[in-house]
Amino acid sequence: MSTLLYRLGRFAYRAKWRVLVAWVAVLAAVGIALALNPPQTSTEFRIDGTPAQGVLDQLAEEMPDASGASASIVFTAEDGARVDDPEAAAAIADAVAQINDNEIVITDDVEQADPSEMSQEEAAAMQAMAEAFSPAGDLELIPLLDGETPVPGVITSADGSLAMLTVQLTDQVLELPEGATDEIVDAAESAESAGLTVLPSESLTQSFESPIGSNEIVGLVVAAIVLLITLGSLVVAGLPLITALVGVGVGVGTAYALSSMIAMTSVTPVLALMIGLAVGIDYALFILNRARRLVLDQGLSAYEATGRAVGTAGSAVFFAGLTVIVALTGLSVVGVEFLTIMALIAAATVAIAVTVALTLLPAILGFVGERLVPAKQRTRAGEADTEELERPSLATRWAGALVRRKALVTAAVVLVLGVIAVPFASMQLNLPSAGTANVDTPERQSYDAISDGFGEGFNAPLLVVAESDGLDPEAIGTLKDDLLALDNVSAVIPSGQSENGELLTLTVVPVDGPNAASTSALVEDLRELDLTGIDLGVTGVTAINIDMSEVLSDALIPYLVVIVVLSLIILLLVFRSVFVPLTATLGFVLSIAATLGATTAVFQWGWAKELFGFDTPGPLLSFLPIIITGILYGLAMDYQVFLVSSMRESHVHGHPGVKGVVHGYQLAARVVVAAAIIMVSVFAGFIFAHDAMIKQIGFALAIGILFDAFVVRMTLIPAVMAIAGEKAWWLPRWLERILPNLDVEGDKLVRSLAEADAAGESAAPRKGRHSIDA
Repeated sequence: MSTLLYRLGRFAYRAKWRVLVAWVAVLAAVGIALALNPPQTSTEFRIDGTPAQGVLDQLAEEMPDASGASASIVFTAEDGARVDDPEAAAAIADAVAQINDNEIVITDDVEQADPSEMSQEEAAAMQAMAEAFSPAGDLELIPLLDGETPVPGVITSADGSLAMLTVQLTDQVLELPEGATDEIVDAAESAESAGLTVLPSESLTQSFESPIGSNEIVGLVVAAIVLLITLGSLVVAGLPLITALVGVGVGVGTAYALSSMIAMTSVTPVLALMIGLAVGIDYALFILNRARRLVLDQGLSAYEATGRAVGTAGSAVFFAGLTVIVALTGLSVVGVEFLTIMALIAAATVAIAVTVALTLLPAILGFVGERLVPAKQRTRAGEADTEELERPSLATRWAGALVRRKALVTAAVVLVLGVIAVPFASMQLNLPSAGTANVDTPERQSYDAISDGFGEGFNAPLLVVAESDGLDPEAIGTLKDDLLALDNVSAVIPSGQSENGELLTLTVVPVDGPNAASTSALVEDLRELDLTGIDLGVTGVTAINIDMSEVLSDALIPYLVVIVVLSLIILLLVFRSVFVPLTATLGFVLSIAATLGATTAVFQWGWAKELFGFDTPGPLLSFLPIIITGILYGLAMDYQVFLVSSMRESHVHGHPGVKGVVHGYQLAARVVVAAAIIMVSVFAGFIFAHDAMIKQIGFALAIGILFDAFVVRMTLIPAVMAIAGEKAWWLPRWLERILPNLDVEGDKLVRSLAEADAAGESAAPRKGRHSIDA
């Protein structure tokens, strides 16, 4: 592998114009595809096969009018006024009439027969059906009157301070024409002329703007500063940023171009952007740092140093990227479509980042030439005396302290991360709702107004579908009573019936909100309710979110097993050791538990919430644990590969046991620390995004890398490697014979080049010899 990459690096350096033109052409093709296929992402999360989604699909087929989204609009009066005052009621009635004229709003247009023209039996039947469809429950639903006429679909609170209109739409919000919901909001806001405040619900105010903002630039600025400090050259420090931007330009641009053909959530390209930027910068940094060290330490030309850096550090980059790709693609075993697409797009972006680092970076170095290491740095390195070179560095002193106190360090790290992981035990999962939005947003104000006026359960209505051979008024009345008898039911409101009378929809209003445990329990109670001759199904946004959280939670363990097994195989091949893959995985278990614990403490418990730009804690994003586990596992193995491959390289080159640990640590520490700071900075830039989902993902990735890179890889791993000593590299002989030698450290490459140097056949010009930079 290292020899192949060595040749690739030298080729890209020499063929710099061809490689550069090829990547520019790829970027241009992505730009054209994006222009022809504008982005079409959505905020909908769907899992086929869940009970709630199955009921919704049934409604879409048999009762299309009942399968669309339900929205609400709240009208609040000024202090001391009432919504049922004549002027306010008339304004609301006029707004409702405008809303009902909208083609995406379903209204009850059934023409009522004149009772005087009915027989006594027909009139009695109509009256019985009207009573059967009347709301039932402890909550009194007061209709708003415009004079003596009820305003259709509008109810008022007991104190008259607010009115609420429930609107049934023809489709789910994301399937409606662009701007359709804006027309409804504009019509509702016409009531503001009467001094009312209009508060539309979240489904009418969903933002379709990009979740990417300007805060992410801060992470790139920090990355640029770290690169400048690490590499010591303004020209060279900009290269990782350039190659990373090319990688995410191709990866994220392709994702957006595909979004018109593949159902894709708005989080998907942003996640690819996060990971692509972080790994793109880090991978380029590792190769650049190795190339510069080869120039400074061995006096190689930039051309030869680039080839050898791609052959050695590039091998580590290749296998580190492969581990991330395996961890991400492993998400497909969960069987959730939106999660699979999210993971595959992110994995493809990582693959592009690896390809860019191995081809475009050496090509750009062909343009940079000997400026890879400025003359002043070469002179300074050449003038350094023996005493200065042998003086222990900070990394050497730190590694020495770790291996001397290896047992204490191991116990301390396990204890600290274990304590941080404690909140993980109380983690709750759901999708963001209006109840956890910031208090200054319209959707949150609408949520709070409904909670104050009618109870929080009105923000979490459950759509219950009853199926039977025949549902007459008496059966409907009995069903209402059965539903009201369940715990945590505030109201039951029959809302529609199929033409054949075999399907009935009812809105069941819980006592508590969408994130309450009692609401989840009510969904289960409804599904388990055994009624003779009637099959019940439950759907609606609340039930769909509950089902999604359960599916994703149950899938976490099987997914972990898959990626751990696959990654152990990769690490076994890379390090040819049993001990290293096992300790790498156990260390990850500590870091992921601490990551989810810290994320729970901040976003669910509300610790330091003001610092991170939100004011209401709530459940964690339902797919956060599983997606974060996959990403962090791959990135954690990145640092494991870069750090421990350096230790193995030292071991292979004559530093046994603990000496190899310290020497390898000293060689890798500077660049690993820089890479980790860059990755934390890039992810942290997304914490302050306006989108709550991006905010949680950014925080979890940033704190996860902080724990894993600095606490586990840079502190725990050297300690446990010292405990194992020479046994850390043990591999059974039978397994050693079976496993291919991938030569990740480039030992075979170095030996072959050394032999060529000795024979005078090497193509490795040194300072003072001929240059191949042109």
